[in-house]
Amino acid sequence: MNTQFRQQNVTAVAQRNLSGPALRAFFNIALAWNLNAKQQRTLLGNPPNSTFFKWKRDMGGNVSRDVLERISYVLGIYKALQILFPDAERADAWISSPNAAPLFGGHSALDRMLAGNVSDLYAVRQYLDAQRG
Repeated sequence: MNTQFRQQNVTAVAQRNLSGPALRAFFNIALAWNLNAKQQRTLLGNPPNSTFFKWKRDMGGNVSRDVLERISYVLGIYKALQILFPDAERADAWISSPNAAPLFGGHSALDRMLAGNVSDLYAVRQYLDAQRG
């Protein structure tokens, strides 16, 4: 068995093993942030409705690397907010609050994240990491 094939196999197994826990964490965060289904789908990269609702119903499935990357950014954003704002309600509210920082231009971080690009999730995560120092 060649090395490249073996690495792809390991990656596929890891991806499958991470999918369920990642989706459960994402849907819990979505609940805390009061996100509707359309917002959730956008953050996940706009999977088809049937796929999205299957993931939500089963809290599992096999998601792509792109979806795992998006969820990873959401988890990082959530964690950074919990560190920056020890009050959970305040941390969860920040995501939807207007923000004067140049990155947001008076809009909320959620507005930026809902632009649909993974780079927008990255930008919000990077901003929060910088705020943490």
